[in-house]
Amino acid sequence: MPHARLTIKQVAEAAGVSTQTVSRVINNRPDVAPETFQRIQRIIAATGYAPNMFARGLTQGRSHVLGVVAAGQLEYFGPSHILMGIERQAADSGYSISLNLIHELETTDVEPLLTSLFSRQVDGIIWAVPEVGDNRSWSNEVASDLLVPVLHVGGIGGRASLGSIGIDNYAIGRMATEHLLLGGARQVGIITGPPRWWESQQRKLGWRETLQAHGLPMHEQLVAIGDWGATSGEEGLYRLLDQAPELDAVFASNDQMALGVLHAAHRMGRRVPEDLSVIGVDNIAEASHFWPSLTTIEQPLHMAGAQAVREIDSAIRQARQVRRAPEIAVPLLTLLQPKLIIRESTRPTGMAVDDTGSLAEAV
Repeated sequence: MPHARLTIKQVAEAAGVSTQTVSRVINNRPDVAPETFQRIQRIIAATGYAPNMFARGLTQGRSHVLGVVAAGQLEYFGPSHILMGIERQAADSGYSISLNLIHELETTDVEPLLTSLFSRQVDGIIWAVPEVGDNRSWSNEVASDLLVPVLHVGGIGGRASLGSIGIDNYAIGRMATEHLLLGGARQVGIITGPPRWWESQQRKLGWRETLQAHGLPMHEQLVAIGDWGATSGEEGLYRLLDQAPELDAVFASNDQMALGVLHAAHRMGRRVPEDLSVIGVDNIAEASHFWPSLTTIEQPLHMAGAQAVREIDSAIRQARQVRRAPEIAVPLLTLLQPKLIIRESTRPTGMAVDDTGSLAEAV
């Protein structure tokens, strides 16, 4: 009866090394200690392990394939639009992509996925999973073992070990809050995204520190937690008004939640923007068709995805030129800036509501 084919993971376990080290030996790489190299060779000979010869042959050239790891929840606006930017730029740059979806966003058990991507001989990997909790801690642990360049896109936009493309989410929170204050708001509430998302944390920090800089209240009664969905935005406004009845502006951390805020305000008879200024984030295609049309912060999501492809391509070329372990030599942080899109859901800058309920110039 034939034996099941031995896996590279089993060889690694027998040798007491990582799968990446076994892969280096298989591909006759020089960056393995001689005694380790010989030990792994002996185990391979003794066990009869046979690597994929087609994949091994590709190590002498390029596959022109990028591994792309993304969130399995493609309904999220930001991650899905970053992915579109990656796909379009990859095609323009002569790459196809091998898409891999992670459904448990907070997982740190990524070694099987990395090993699978290495075995498929991708030229580089773009890690486009949103930063949630500690789900990027693995990058510090395995940076020296990576067989191809790996680049983060989205989230914090900067780890010590790997290059990153990020969007300035702190600036989003600051920009949104400043705009509401310029329209005369003095009780600015926020509906955050899920608390463990980096984007949520940074947008809230920008909101908080902007209010502090203006000497305005920023207590927890002005905070409601959402989940990026419209229903949580609606429920968030009810909660905020119950906690802070004098609320006169809301920063919803994405446009979907802002839609829920507008719906709730209409049901409660709150006029937007006269009674309540509302701003969102993303500039989704429907934002200009909300009633009233939604003021929002536009993120350069497609640009982030495209820039990630350009930078990983540069790292791939650099690694081949210097003939060493193909890692990004100096971790780079590229931070892209958001843009304010002013529409009808916020009071004009320099305006406030007078005692009659009409807009007037703020004093």
